[in-house]
This record gives sequence, C-alpha cells and structure tokens, in this order.
Amino acid sequence: MAFVDWLIVALFLGALVTIGYLFSHKNKNIEDYFVAGRSMPGWLVAIAATGTTISAGTFVGSPELGFNTNLTYVLNLLGSIVGGCLVAALILPKLYNARTITIYGFIGDRFGNTSKHANSVMFLIGQLLTSGSRLFIAAIAISVIAFGSIQFQFMVWSIIILGVVSTFYTMMGGIKGLLYIDTFQTLLMIFTGVVGLVIVACDLNGLSLRDVWQTLTADGMVKAPAATGVAPGLAADGTLNGWVPGSKVQMFDPSVDFSKPYTILGGLIGVAFFKIAQYTTDQEFVQRQLACKDVRKAGRSLVASQLIALPVVLIFLCIGLLLYVKYIHDPACDGALSTAFFSDARDIFPQYIKNHIPIGVRGLMITGLLAAALSSFNSAINSMASSFVADLYLPLRERRGKAVKSDKDQIASSRWMVGLMGMMLTGFAIVTCVMQQSSGLNLVDFATGIMCFAYAGMIGVFLTAIFTKRGNGKSVIAALIVGALIIIPLMFQKEFFGHNYIAWTWWCPIGGLISTLVCMLGKPKAAVK
Repeated sequence: MAFVDWLIVALFLGALVTIGYLFSHKNKNIEDYFVAGRSMPGWLVAIAATGTTISAGTFVGSPELGFNTNLTYVLNLLGSIVGGCLVAALILPKLYNARTITIYGFIGDRFGNTSKHANSVMFLIGQLLTSGSRLFIAAIAISVIAFGSIQFQFMVWSIIILGVVSTFYTMMGGIKGLLYIDTFQTLLMIFTGVVGLVIVACDLNGLSLRDVWQTLTADGMVKAPAATGVAPGLAADGTLNGWVPGSKVQMFDPSVDFSKPYTILGGLIGVAFFKIAQYTTDQEFVQRQLACKDVRKAGRSLVASQLIALPVVLIFLCIGLLLYVKYIHDPACDGALSTAFFSDARDIFPQYIKNHIPIGVRGLMITGLLAAALSSFNSAINSMASSFVADLYLPLRERRGKAVKSDKDQIASSRWMVGLMGMMLTGFAIVTCVMQQSSGLNLVDFATGIMCFAYAGMIGVFLTAIFTKRGNGKSVIAALIVGALIIIPLMFQKEFFGHNYIAWTWWCPIGGLISTLVCMLGKPKAAVK
C-alpha cells in the first residue's frame, strides 16, 4: 500500500481510540458501562445494530457468495426481517422489562441462579466460536492487503492486529462509546460498499449492460455441490470445472431440498427461526436493544436494523456478481490469481482492492473493511464481558464474601474483563481458521452456522421460560447440552459423511425444537430464588 493509504487507515484507527477515550469518563456505574443507563436513542441503536448484524462476513463473504452462486441469499435477509418482527412483538418486551443487565438475568429470575450461570457460560462458549469466526474472516482481507497472501502465519498476525486494536478502544468507552463508534463504522462500511460497487462496474473492460446481463443470466454458472466429485476451477481451455449452468440473478428457489440453504422454505422458516434465537438468546445483539430509552424504541430499532441490512448485503452480493463477469470474460487480467478464484474465492474482493483500487481510494476501502470487522468484534467483546461480570464474576465474589461494591471498582473490573475477553476471542479466531476448512462451508455459511452451537439449546430454554410455566434447573442444563450435541455432527457433516445433507438454515430449528421439548420435561418448582 502507498503512504497515503496507510495514513487514511491510521486516521481511522485514531478516530476510534479518540471516541472511546471521550466516553471513558462518562460511565458512572456498571449499568452505564454495559447498557448505557438505558438512555440511547433508537435510531442510533438501529444503525449500530446493523453493523453487528452484517459484520466482516458481509464485506468479505458476500462477494465470495455472489461470485460462486446467485442472489438466493436475499431470502435469508427476508427471513431475518420476519424473525426480527416476531421477537420485537412477542419476546423483547419481556426481556426489556426484566430490567436486568444481561438477558440471562431473566433466566435466573425464572429458573434460578444455576440456570442463569449455565446460559451465560453457553453464551460465552458460543460467542468464542462465533466472533472468532468473524475475526478470522476479516483477517483474510487484512492478510491479503498487508502481506499479499492468506497463508496461515499471515492470517495469525492479521488476527492479532485486529484483536488488539478492537480490544483497546472497547475497554475505554463502554457501550455508550461503542454505539457511537459502531454507528460511524456502519455508515463508513455502507459508503465504501457503494464506492466498491461503482468501481467494479466501471472496470468491466467495456462490456455493455446487455453483455453483463447475458453473462449473469443466459451464460451464468454457479459452483456445483461438492458431491459432484469434480475439482472446481478454471480449465486450460477456459471452461469451468465443478460449476453448473444457472442464472446468477436468481433470487427465489422454490425447491424442497434441505441440503440447500437458500430456498424459500429455508429462508422464510429456517432463517426466521434462527433469527428468533439470535435476537432472543444472544447478549451481543439484545444488549443494544436494552440500551434504548423504552421498549417500543428497542423493538423499532431491532426491526429497522434488519431493514437497513438488506440493501447493504445486496450491494456486496452484486460486487461478487460483477467480479464474476470480469474474470469470466478476462481470466488473464490477474494471471494465475484470477484462475484460482474459481476454486477458492474467499479473498476475491480483498485481492481486487489491493490490485485494482486507486491509491487513496484503496485506503478508504480498507477503512470500510476494518469498520465491518471491528463493529462486530468489539460488540462481542463488550457483550461477553457484561455477561461474565454481571452473571458470573460479581455473584462469585459476593458469595465468597469479597463483593465488589463501589461503582469505580465494578467499572475497573469490567474493563479488565473486556481485555480478557478480547484476548480469548483473538485466540479462538485462530482456531476457526482450521474449523472453516474442515466444515466445507463457504465463509457466510460457516460464520452463521457456527452460531447454532449455542443458540439451539438456549432458544429452547428461553421459549420455555417465556411461553410456558414448565422447566427447572436440571431441564435447563439438559436442554443446553442436548442442543449443542445435536449441532456438532450437523456442523461437520462433510467431514463425517462426505457431504452436507442438511443446510445450516435448518440446524437451529432442529436443535431448538428438540431442546425446547427437553426443557419442558422439567416440572416447575413452586418458587425459585
């Protein structure tokens, strides 16, 4: 990169640290630090939550998805809106009105402290995998731009760099500073996405709109399932191996095939259930809504964040479509690199930024990438710390007769826990490098599918707590264990069975419904304290 590109990146990172510092003195107590005293405006929370929703998986993974497949992923976004509306109407009011720092406090009120602790631990484990995968995806782009390769050692250094920077400014500002930072980062990501789409569209070697449309429709190709046994890639004669004819602009797939993630059923039922689980059980997402001034603003911000996310993801999918047009018409433009994209397109957009974006604009694009990466990672750090401190650390200190009573000491403890969670997430991001390869999933499917490990059991517990009078401490723990055990073989189907027979969109409904039944088997106690 040129000096001006590095300067732009440095200014961006300096702005994040400055915002964090400015808010570091505005946290009077632990509730301020983790839920902003429930004083944040809904519009700000909505934009910040959008950044958490789309993450680096959109900036890096959606171009890969558009390049390899088509637009059927948009159905998942419609499912997200359906799930968000249901949660806003039926579930969020009960979680908000519980007035607990974390949503697992609600489970503690319903089933007892053991259940609260168990759900908090499951969230922490799931978040290590989930946010670790997001950091790993972001590191792909940083590794390409900074080191020119996605070899493992370069990926590790890129993960460490991102982890340290994000942890540092998250420790200072708490959730208030984080919401303003995430809003800034989300808007920057959207802007750079539009700029990237325009640049790619202008770089299609003089192709007319008619040529582009014909390439995407009549001449379109999509990557075939791994079961074909044909090695994907570009053959010497220019034909595609491991790809099959298919319209790249197809948006609706009516087939009843549970191995496909992006069908109408998978999007509107499977993803809707997945999003209900996410917006009900995941402290990272619900924490933003808990920071709103009232429950109505919280619900509106949740739905608004999903509506904003739809066109943003579509922008990055279209970048992948246009890159497909570019390289299918001129595979020699980047030599062996462009040929390799047809077998592994994980770094296709980062490589384009590095090799084709003009100096100065390149630095701007990199800040958009960093914004996408850090907005999801820093929210994960803060939510994990809030859960650990409020649900585990402070109660443990109190039981041992060493309670942390002063607001100053509680905030100090919280900051140290933010640092600890940042270190742990950075370490797990390195682990997910290996897991993604073993799963056989693309980046987007891997990042979302891995969330089901924790969600499957937790949604069973929350549905039982909210809509029934059944369940007890033992059935809660059993539901969490059963949910996780169901997801493990589903996550590694390709490793175990040679093919993915059930798409990730159905993992959460399968595990969630079974864990709900398990949790409901427990007979309720007369009173829980």
